[in-house]
Amino acid sequence: MITIDEFRKINIRIARIKEVIDHPGADRLYVVRLVIGEEEREVVAGIKKGYTKEELVGKLVVVVENLEPAVIRGVESKGMILAAQDGETFAVLSPDRPVSPGTLVK
Repeated sequence: MITIDEFRKINIRIARIKEVIDHPGADRLYVVRLVIGEEEREVVAGIKKGYTKEELVGKLVVVVENLEPAVIRGVESKGMILAAQDGETFAVLSPDRPVSPGTLVK
């Protein structure tokens, strides 16, 4: 278990997917360019089996913004798109109403 103070350290925000490209070194990964408020950044996401690039572009998603950057198969990832997986089904978490990219999730 984590404490509420530990949970508060996680910065969860809404982002809009601007661009999706195939990861150059992995068949199951995308490199996703996100817009979070005024900032753009790239994350590596293992959601390729569940979504086409066209389905993702323009979509609002929930991201962990302050995750320590990690290099995943040679590409730096600066955050994490939150998703659920049920067997072979992937579902990225997304707000049910339009909100501005950068909006804090509470």
